Amino acid sequence: MKILFISLGCDKNLVDSEVMLGLLSQQGYQLTDDEEEADIIVVNTCCFINDAKEESIQTILQMAEYRKEGKCKALIVTGCLAQRYQQEIFDEIPEVDAVLGTTTYGEIAKSIASVLEGQKILECHDIDEMPSVDTKRIVTTGGHFAHLKIAEGCNKHCTYCIIPKVRGNYRSVPMEKLLREAEELAQQGVRELILVAQETTLYGVDLYGEKSLHKLLRELCKIKGIRWIRILYCYPEEIYDELIQTIKEEEKICHYLDLPIQHASDRILKRMGRRTTKQQLTEMVAKLRDEIPDIVLRTTLITGFPGETQEDHEELIDFVDKMEFDRLGVFTYSAEENTPAAEMPDQVDEEVKEERRAQLMELQQEIDFAYEEDMVGKTLLAMVEGKVADEDAYVARTYRDAPNIDGYLFINTDETLVTGDFVRVKITGALEYDLIGEIANEYTE
Repeated sequence: MKILFISLGCDKNLVDSEVMLGLLSQQGYQLTDDEEEADIIVVNTCCFINDAKEESIQTILQMAEYRKEGKCKALIVTGCLAQRYQQEIFDEIPEVDAVLGTTTYGEIAKSIASVLEGQKILECHDIDEMPSVDTKRIVTTGGHFAHLKIAEGCNKHCTYCIIPKVRGNYRSVPMEKLLREAEELAQQGVRELILVAQETTLYGVDLYGEKSLHKLLRELCKIKGIRWIRILYCYPEEIYDELIQTIKEEEKICHYLDLPIQHASDRILKRMGRRTTKQQLTEMVAKLRDEIPDIVLRTTLITGFPGETQEDHEELIDFVDKMEFDRLGVFTYSAEENTPAAEMPDQVDEEVKEERRAQLMELQQEIDFAYEEDMVGKTLLAMVEGKVADEDAYVARTYRDAPNIDGYLFINTDETLVTGDFVRVKITGALEYDLIGEIANEYTE
């Protein structure tokens, strides 16, 4: 039987999808990307912000049409939206045959078998359970890089965020399991590991009584075949000295950190339930750049949070101007039901949110372009992502860019390169967010 699998939302969700694909492949199911050919359709959903929720709902409704009229015999909904609105999905979309929550994706094959026998399945267990699935993932990112999810859930309970209610409290994945998974990924040809969680910096506190991300990193660096290790979702207040030293000392760890700060006004940070002040953020950025001069810092901001005044916004603009983050993304605030922020007074108009977002992104565009221009003439190690169609050019990334988030490096060459190859590239030009270069000398391990 043929299965169509649609994965929405974040890279943590993508890891769950890849695990489910591995389980289904073991059971002999074939994968298809054609809705009309699919016997079974699985939609792994997201509900982090309203846009993600709407995308998930619309996708389910579109797939429900194939369940009604096509050859599809089963429509399965999994992930965060399924966990949050389990009964509503069944009630409102009768074409859905099974709903699996965030801790029960390991039940996917068994649930499909039950559906094909005529049953309706609702499998949403305790969100604080730790999913225990021992299977080889099917990597869907091209094979040269993969995400390694090191923890589930979050304990922070920021006032705008629904994640603890659908993903549960923070639970670290045991180190031995992660090392085994990383070894398997390396054997499959993965060259870059990207560590993800709702918060990577707290890894190990629940299992080992102390922050242990630095210990995990040192063990991962020993794995043959892995060339780069990249760390995302590091909460700035949890970054610690041993972690910084490990990043400095281990050659495989990219000098790149993702620090979601969300705002810089102390008043708004407090309303958000964040655990940093502007001064602490300023000091952490300075410390990281002092300790690791070539480090690339990425952050995300929320604009238009309830109660954000023009003065708060201008303070954030000034902060971004002074900090000059290498990479920055801005989201407009999305009021999520059952979160404290959604009930706060002084909600900001959508038009104002969008205007403030545009101002921040315009400033960041200037910062980015100045950074890119500064790279011209330098030589950087890059990993090939693929060939540009009908041109003697390839798409690549340097340590400065996370896949599907940041920019690219375009290499002009008539040499034949292979996806996953590492080459040294001399930067010859800069675009708004991307670089242009030529081969300096080929790099091989």
